[in-house]
Amino acid sequence: MENKIELLAPAGDMERLQVAVAHGADAVFLGGTSLGLRAKAKNFDMEQIAEAVKYAHSRGVKIYVTANVFAHNEDYEGMAEYFQQLAEIGVDALIISDPGVFMTARRAVPEMEIHTSTQANITSYQSALFWAEMGAKRVVLARELTMAEIAEIHARVGDKIGIETFVHGSMCMAYSGRCLLSVYITHRGANRGECTNACRFKYVLQEEKRTGDFHPIYEDDSGTFILNSKDLNMVRHIPQLVDAGICSLKIEGRMKTAYYVASVTKTYREAIDDFYKDPALYESKKDYYFAELLKSSNRDFSTGFYFGNPGVDGQIYHDDNARGQTHNFLAIVRDYDENTGFATLEQRNKFSVGEEVEFLRAGKPNFAQNVVILLDEEDNAVEAAPHAQQILKLKTNQPVAPLDILRGRV
Repeated sequence: MENKIELLAPAGDMERLQVAVAHGADAVFLGGTSLGLRAKAKNFDMEQIAEAVKYAHSRGVKIYVTANVFAHNEDYEGMAEYFQQLAEIGVDALIISDPGVFMTARRAVPEMEIHTSTQANITSYQSALFWAEMGAKRVVLARELTMAEIAEIHARVGDKIGIETFVHGSMCMAYSGRCLLSVYITHRGANRGECTNACRFKYVLQEEKRTGDFHPIYEDDSGTFILNSKDLNMVRHIPQLVDAGICSLKIEGRMKTAYYVASVTKTYREAIDDFYKDPALYESKKDYYFAELLKSSNRDFSTGFYFGNPGVDGQIYHDDNARGQTHNFLAIVRDYDENTGFATLEQRNKFSVGEEVEFLRAGKPNFAQNVVILLDEEDNAVEAAPHAQQILKLKTNQPVAPLDILRGRV
């Protein structure tokens, strides 16, 4: 069988990188302290990037670093040296959208792999071939393309350049993320890494000469969300993605929690592996995959533009109350004692003795159990875990491992 499609997961910090690797990512993308489009994420300094590369490479996972801002003159100061440091550390690829940044990288690190970001708005085979001729090894296609268009691009570019697409996570109301709304309203530019998610705000109409006379645009009791987009979810369409010639499936979410990264990465890992093992097995489990993805943060799901223009009902997000998830992030496993059967947990949300919880296990089936014995860090029995970030010990019904996730129903 052909090479298995790559699963590319996000990481906003070292913990989320470790979780992504543990739960099945083939590659992880992250941002440095400059030149990326997620300035509000914790991101990685050079020492942390070196640590991330060492950690990932020792487990057979690649690291891609974003440098996808639209650069201004001052951004070029020290840029070549930054890329050279990343190359020396062993970063596997840079993700770049700006032609000037691209050419700076080509000159500074000519042997380093470059992936052209979705911000470059690649919507045709000719654009993909242009970037191939410039030296890019992969293009991240615009999110507004249909499956048929992607398949045609692949057919025309062949093995000249790889194709990556987003398959899960938040979608932008602006074309491939090129938004001016944030900078217009808050003076923080989305194309400079400082998006304020202004499209998620609630809006009203105001007549020009009647200042203060607001006219709400109601779609439901919560107001209107006409600039919002539903989240992308393509887990039920792995065969079509493979057949289209895509080489990498990308999960959005460098600002999301470790639980989100673990849950989504594990679900797509299982779906991809099941498809390659036995397409009939994959088909039989599609509802299960979808239900698993409902357990982590989501805004209602859509297949985006993959199967044509989704229209208002298929893409526009109507109700802020619909945002949510069926399960909460309760804790992350830090250690497990095989002799006693106790897992050491770092708590993130409240849970109590008697509550049913579920362990999301890396590379193993999940399991649910009731909390029967719960200890604090000094081994004193407690009835509840009321405060976040404390260390607890939980008696488990099955073995668990570091970076497994404990979750419970909302």
